[in-house]
Amino acid sequence: MPPEQMDVVLANLPLRIGAYVPSDILEEWFAPGTGMNPVSGEAIEAAKAYGQRFECEFEYYPDRLEGVFWKWVPAI
Repeated sequence: MPPEQMDVVLANLPLRIGAYVPSDILEEWFAPGTGMNPVSGEAIEAAKAYGQRFECEFEYYPDRLEGVFWKWVPAI
């Protein structure tokens, strides 16, 4: 599970600003023991669910070996 500090980060994340998490930390937080080459589907799905708790989107970028949490900006 992510540290409590990450809860604070996502709860207070401004619109259009991302919180970037390297793939090894994603595995450690969301699916320890599942391997990280590539990052497991379990870790990605758990990260998405975690982000939703804070009204954040989550996307994993395998080419960059990191995931990104951000708050969605509605079309104006």
